[in-house]
Amino acid sequence: MAPAALARLPIALEDIQAARKRIQPYVHKTPLRLSTQMEKLTGSQVYFKFENLQRTGSFKIRGAMNKILTLSPAERARGVIAASAGNHAQGVALAAKTLGVKAVVVMPRGATLQKVEATRGYGAEIVLHGANYDEAYQKALEIQKERDLVYVHAYNDEAVMAGQGTIGLEILEDLPDVDIVVSGVGGGGLISGIATAVKAQKPGVKVIGVQPEVSAYLPQSLEAGELVASERADTIADGLATKKGGEKTFEVMRRLVDGVVTVTEEEIAHAILVFLERQKNVVEGAGAVGLAALLAGKIRYPGKKICLVVSGGNIDINFLDAIIKRGLAEAGRVLRFSVVLDDKPGALRNLLDIVAKANANVLDIRHNRNRVGLALQKTEVEVEAETKGPEHQDELLAGLRKAGFSVRT
Repeated sequence: MAPAALARLPIALEDIQAARKRIQPYVHKTPLRLSTQMEKLTGSQVYFKFENLQRTGSFKIRGAMNKILTLSPAERARGVIAASAGNHAQGVALAAKTLGVKAVVVMPRGATLQKVEATRGYGAEIVLHGANYDEAYQKALEIQKERDLVYVHAYNDEAVMAGQGTIGLEILEDLPDVDIVVSGVGGGGLISGIATAVKAQKPGVKVIGVQPEVSAYLPQSLEAGELVASERADTIADGLATKKGGEKTFEVMRRLVDGVVTVTEEEIAHAILVFLERQKNVVEGAGAVGLAALLAGKIRYPGKKICLVVSGGNIDINFLDAIIKRGLAEAGRVLRFSVVLDDKPGALRNLLDIVAKANANVLDIRHNRNRVGLALQKTEVEVEAETKGPEHQDELLAGLRKAGFSVRT
């Protein structure tokens, strides 16, 4: 794409280059690494741009810092306000604290405790309001007018978009022969900035967006040629939980993004688990959508160099624990079953002998003598066992049934 065509967009390469000089003292240049394991799984040369290792655990500090640095002294004296599910909140809070600016952040009531406390820890005043980002955003606009604060939009702002676009500059520096760049899409600030930076220098590089299926407004918006809101915005990729993007970001996405795919909640959860187990890296849902699309075969470029932007790593620990347990069960690594035994000595041992012979490891075991409908002198035993996959589970269950046990899974 010719530079002249890019000049009509909300931001240009020069804006992103200026943003990089402006924010460089305050942010990290994050690592970009090849994953040989993902190459074996997908047939593509997969590189990860680890923005989860950025300050605050997310790319959002880039845009927030650039925005506040461009404010006049009078504007900084008024203070800033933002709405965010968490990562933009932390970016604004830290940027404001670093530059000595008062910050107010409105977060949805369902924002994770980790993100709320982290934002508060950076010195921002927290207001919890609404069920999602869109409702928090409306509240933030009310507070902005009441207190005469400067609004720092999470995505629909040229300075924010330019700040996020500095990731694109770093990708081309570290991987100049990249073929495809993949980014998650919420409001669109990240992919808009990256696409502008990449297309201005390497027009042949494809930029692909990924959205959660349950909140995917972009595919229908691109088809309609105008922004169309999705009906829902509840997704485990909470950083992408936006019903509708911005007019400025949509203009860039409409012109520069080569395609968009969607992923299910199950595919996102699986990708989080793969990051943890295969890459030894903690990634939140929004940061895992690119890998989710790749693993699900929704992005296929055999032999090509693909850079996945891992946008953040701020995931709730309790939620991560639930994903691990669910992922292990789906992968056949954990089997939960129950049997009814005679409530007498030796019965449990007979059961466990069969489990041991199948080379399965018991993780948890519970007795339930009081289940309604259970005969007297009987006990229901619930077992959670570690297994090696679906075939191993079938082998264990077959052994139990051969021994006369009636097994429920």
